[in-house]
Amino acid sequence: MNKPIHIAIIYNEPTIETENGRAFAFTTGVNHEHSGVWVSAAKADGKIDLSEVGVIEEKEDIQSALRALGYETSIFNMSDDLDRFLAYLKAMQPDVIFNMVESLGDNAIHEMHVAGIYELLGISYTGSGPWTLGTCLNKARTKEILQHNGIPTARFLLIESADQLSPDNLQLSFPIIVKPSAEDASVGIDNNSIVRTFEELKQRTAFIINQFQEAALIEEYIEGRELNVAIIGNTPPQVLPISEIDFSGLPTNYPKIVTYDAKWMDGTKEFEGTKGICPSPLPDNVEQEVKSIALRAYKLMGCRDYARVDIRLSKTMKPYVLEVNPNPDLSDDAGYFRSAKTYGLTYADAIGKIVGFAVDRRTVKK
Repeated sequence: MNKPIHIAIIYNEPTIETENGRAFAFTTGVNHEHSGVWVSAAKADGKIDLSEVGVIEEKEDIQSALRALGYETSIFNMSDDLDRFLAYLKAMQPDVIFNMVESLGDNAIHEMHVAGIYELLGISYTGSGPWTLGTCLNKARTKEILQHNGIPTARFLLIESADQLSPDNLQLSFPIIVKPSAEDASVGIDNNSIVRTFEELKQRTAFIINQFQEAALIEEYIEGRELNVAIIGNTPPQVLPISEIDFSGLPTNYPKIVTYDAKWMDGTKEFEGTKGICPSPLPDNVEQEVKSIALRAYKLMGCRDYARVDIRLSKTMKPYVLEVNPNPDLSDDAGYFRSAKTYGLTYADAIGKIVGFAVDRRTVKK
């Protein structure tokens, strides 16, 4: 009898800073009370930060799906310990890695370096490779590549110091949205991110640079609708039904954007006021244009297996690519699966397809 393929689910569990300065990282598994402690620790003023809790649920959802599909599974938390990680790989010798690592040492750029370790060791893994992970994290570089290749994206500037800004050489039209240039998951985006005057722009830019110790990306704000375009596969990749963020539930004085709170902070007005609709009610010609642009961006940025392309649709129905997101959240209630479900895939179907691409690459290597 053939031995089942062993899929190692590799992830990095975030830590929570408590008032006394101690940091905790909890795991789930045999001792399920850890999960309860994590949720409790992540609560603040009746709100729960799902960016901290979600990784636990996601890895368990994936493991359940893989086991239902007949794979042998193990789960490993990187926890910033490379020696332990390498020892685990040597001891377990997984056939394929389901890669969920998004950072190392709280530094998102190391996501690409972890994928590089898989490459050097010759282990097949899910999702995009190092170049794509690193480049897509660099929002400005991604936009440069998109622009150079004729894919529409909002005009922008990369600002390393607020002193660079001058009303005489701004060359952008207000309103402007200000973001960290090398963060993901809407980190650094809140209700003050859109500015309408030069003084507001300078203040917000200085805040972002000081807060995140990185350059600020300032770009023309596209007033209109926001779309998430999920794509799966490689030869050829398949565009799934388009999902739209419905902003109609937000208070009238809130900007119509996906802030960090809207994405992750259950219990906030932003979270409750932004809901996903799939499929998005779009005219046929607009739908086809959006899908075509998203697919071009997916291929151009070297995405593999699965990704999500976020697009802003102007009031005149012109699409602009906001970001290309390789290895997006795969929780069964996340936006990516919303599109997969509308397409007709169960959660296990979608996970099976994604891991199947990595299994096929392993077979080809042999």
